[in-house]
Amino acid sequence: MTKSIREIELKLELDPAAQDEIKRSGAINGFTASRAVTKTLQSIYFDTPDQALRQAKISLRVRKSGRSWVQTAKLGTGVMGGLSSPIEAEHAVSGRALDFSVIEDADVRAKLTETIGEASVSECFETVMKRTTRQLTRETDGAHIELAFDTGNILAGPESHPLVELEMELKAGPSAALFEVAKQLLHDVPFRFSPYSKAERGYRFAEGQPDGKAVPFFAENVVFEQGITVEHAFRDVLRSCLTQIAENRLAVLASEDPEGPHQLRVGLRRLRSAFRLFKPALNPATMAPLDQLARTIAAEAGALRDFDVLINEIVEPVVGKAPESISFDALLADLHASRGKDTRTALVTHLKSAEVNAFLLDLAAYTEGRGWLDPENFDQSSLLAQPIEDFAAQALAKQWKKVNKYGKRLDELTIPERHEMRKAMKKLRYGIEFFGSLYPKDAVKPLLKRMKRLQDIFGYLNDVAMAERLPEMSNVTGKNALTAGQAIGFTIGWHEAQSHAMWQHARGYWDATKDVPKFWS
Repeated sequence: MTKSIREIELKLELDPAAQDEIKRSGAINGFTASRAVTKTLQSIYFDTPDQALRQAKISLRVRKSGRSWVQTAKLGTGVMGGLSSPIEAEHAVSGRALDFSVIEDADVRAKLTETIGEASVSECFETVMKRTTRQLTRETDGAHIELAFDTGNILAGPESHPLVELEMELKAGPSAALFEVAKQLLHDVPFRFSPYSKAERGYRFAEGQPDGKAVPFFAENVVFEQGITVEHAFRDVLRSCLTQIAENRLAVLASEDPEGPHQLRVGLRRLRSAFRLFKPALNPATMAPLDQLARTIAAEAGALRDFDVLINEIVEPVVGKAPESISFDALLADLHASRGKDTRTALVTHLKSAEVNAFLLDLAAYTEGRGWLDPENFDQSSLLAQPIEDFAAQALAKQWKKVNKYGKRLDELTIPERHEMRKAMKKLRYGIEFFGSLYPKDAVKPLLKRMKRLQDIFGYLNDVAMAERLPEMSNVTGKNALTAGQAIGFTIGWHEAQSHAMWQHARGYWDATKDVPKFWS
């Protein structure tokens, strides 16, 4: 009996023009490259009427290449951080129809039979594409990678949808080689980690589901499987952070939507909070470079976000409250110009750089390649193997202690200390969102609800403090300088009055938050 192989693939989506340019690029340092071979591939995907195969994460297709037909069953077709590692059973068949009798792996054949049951199996959609492949090999570690540049269409009924993807399959050697090659190939070309297999993309297109590409991406809930370990929980959190960061990088590059830089910064902050929460179980040497660059990018995204807050939440809301003699036109025009000319340009330039490409690929390699392992930490294995429930309770208790330290002195906190308390609360909130699925919803919700009220106050106070920098940020000169100065003065005065009134509620909100039972205790 022949066992099926488990393939490891890195799937990336590129702009078609960029893909063509990369396809023609030169050698990859350290690797020997074969001659490029181009073929036309027609793939027909099958499933039951209720999509039983899809639900079981199984892809079943027949593919025509030249005059030959090959049937492929892939088990475990999910994609995380662009990586997929399904079990693949591939066999030659005589034509377009399925033939289970050729499958040599009894386990694969049994799984297909069990999943399909008595249901009929029919064609769902197909892909037609040109695939250009090159074989990369490296003698030093036996790495063998197949590069596949796919350009074509998904076909479902009379409709079609373009498909452009760079697929890198590891044939032999360490998985880290995939990311090394990707960094060299892409350099400073923005890319997207493919969130779906070709099969899943076909299903989604056939159902009319939007691609969701290059739009602000909000973090999805992290839900842990029962009995998961600390290591696997950390991996799942990292995957969530990586997806949010990578998707919002593209959103910032694609449009002026202020939600893009906001969600990019949120993703980077979630990542850095994860590093802090799981710090006892991590290798500080491998974490530090990722954490540092995440901090840099977050600061750049934060600078753009600050302008959006100043414009949309600080200045514009008071325009209708000021005397008619005060004009805000010059101030708002200046803020919009500074936002676009300097701040946004700096962020976009960095997001298009090879450094950010390398950061995303390094983070993906760290996530999928257990980059947190520390050979000098003899306690690490037991830390990583413990149940996440025990670790989560300790991590949340530790972060709450930091928040409570400031809360005890709430009435006497300085402005910088209020800012530090706000950051501590935000880290605690991220931790609750990471670990929340481990606890009953009705136990988590009361604390989150009261924390949100308190965070709203601290967030607004932070915005007002930022507004006080308007005089030094303003570049309005000449005849408009006086009116801009008047607008700034009114804006600061109005919000300071509001913040003083709001701060009076802080003690009550803190007491309510402090008294809520801590669900992790």
